[in-house]
Amino acid sequence: MKHFFLNLFFTFCLFGFSSIQAQYTDVINSNKPGFSESPYSVGKGIYQLESNFLFRNTSIEPTFSRPQSFGADFLFRTSFLLEKLEFNAQVTYQRDKIAFKNIFTSHYFSSGFSRFTIGAKYLLYQQEYTDKTKEVRSWKRRNAFDKKRLIPSVALYLGMNTDFVSEVYKTGSITPKIGILLQNNLSNDLNIITNFYYDNAGTDFASFSYIVTATQNFSDRWSAFLENQGIYQKLLTANNLGTGLAYLFTENLQINASGRYLIEGNAKGFYGGLGVSYRVDKHQDSFINLDEKGKQIKDTPITRYNKKQKAGFFSRLFSIFKKKRNRKRPKRKRKRN
Repeated sequence: MKHFFLNLFFTFCLFGFSSIQAQYTDVINSNKPGFSESPYSVGKGIYQLESNFLFRNTSIEPTFSRPQSFGADFLFRTSFLLEKLEFNAQVTYQRDKIAFKNIFTSHYFSSGFSRFTIGAKYLLYQQEYTDKTKEVRSWKRRNAFDKKRLIPSVALYLGMNTDFVSEVYKTGSITPKIGILLQNNLSNDLNIITNFYYDNAGTDFASFSYIVTATQNFSDRWSAFLENQGIYQKLLTANNLGTGLAYLFTENLQINASGRYLIEGNAKGFYGGLGVSYRVDKHQDSFINLDEKGKQIKDTPITRYNKKQKAGFFSRLFSIFKKKRNRKRPKRKRKRN
């Protein structure tokens, strides 16, 4: 089973060579402060780091429980092969309070990685919407709801949970993580993201989970979110309800804060997070020359120059001698006395 998912992961990474469509945005597009993930990639030439410093506190339950955690979560995202294909790595380092409650209550602390996941996602379908700014004849049509917005954009996520984690979180092997990522842009300022995950697939620690996030933009810089997450395991069911704010400080820098109410089995508590997202923008737009009819112009001075630059050293050298051989010498006229 493990080898099957590993082969599936690498096949998925190679699958994306079929088409190209721009995913790049002029400003940073961060998943924070929510737990959900957008189906869109960051775009080629983007190197993005999303961080979140967290504090979690719940009630102590009988036998073993983890009532308190403090740490940091980091998500690195980049795209260098295709616009639709993104590679990412998520690492969480935290200090946990491990409690034992029977007749007496005791506890100890454990520090280390709780998650070390490497993955990739590919945008399978991107929904296109009608541009109603060009509608000038009918106010009703211009302001009517576009039913296409009910159909989401869809991405597939495949990841591997490594075992480079502390003893509390070890599963004994590399385990797969599979996800379906959906996004509905209900308006220019409101979007709904829905994620479905099957994590630690094929093991005793397997879990199904969902995340639904609604994000509202109030201005070019301020946005807020409301989120619900449910996790279903064999021995435990957990839910949380979260909300928070994000502020776009610059086009490449975002800061955010969030809070959550937690229900983990019989335990209840809260979660607080403060994060920063930053990207290094090395993106370069690609252009296609079109004629008056909208068809691609394949032979232009620019394309000929680019072909020469891509050619090898000896190809360029021989082309120089070829030009010299083909050059016609001017005929000289003899002067008569």
